[in-house]
Amino acid sequence: MYYDILLNLIGHYGYLALFFALWLGIVGMPIPDEAIVMTGGLATTLGLLNPIPAFILTYMGVISGLSLGYILGNRIGVRILNRIIKNKQSTKSYLYKSQDILEKFGQYALVISYFLPVVRHLMPYLVGIGKMPYPKYALYSYSTGLIWTLIYFFLGRLFGNHIEQLGILVEKYGWYTLGLLFIVLIVFRLYRYVKPSPTV
Repeated sequence: MYYDILLNLIGHYGYLALFFALWLGIVGMPIPDEAIVMTGGLATTLGLLNPIPAFILTYMGVISGLSLGYILGNRIGVRILNRIIKNKQSTKSYLYKSQDILEKFGQYALVISYFLPVVRHLMPYLVGIGKMPYPKYALYSYSTGLIWTLIYFFLGRLFGNHIEQLGILVEKYGWYTLGLLFIVLIVFRLYRYVKPSPTV
């Protein structure tokens, strides 16, 4: 259902639909980021968008949305998290999980959080509240964001007909699904590479 809505928006508003759908994710848009990025990849195979500008706008949407979380955490502090929890009690367990990851892994928690739905959006608030210097935040978040966006964008291009099922699996199991898809893709590529050419 999400995918039909997104494709319809992309058909009407083009690249800006991708950017703002991801940018609004930080304030709780109900469509998972993974679904939006994969749909962007699918849109390029359908001829709705050109791949390079679509990828750039998608990446910019991802990092700008998360950067907003960092800025709000840095400027407003704990009050912004209290408001998020008050409005959405279901995020409380994810907040505890995010705090635990941050305590265990420090700045590398920004890398890990990208592959964990909900945690990905809470982590920028936490490191902003903790006054992590912006250059350090940008180094870890933006570099990981580039890889993350690239992975899901190309998953959308490769498995466009199965985006809905992929989105559900990724939302539920996070990077376990991503790892499995990566293994399947490698096996498929190796099979095509070593498969003997038909003799004439």
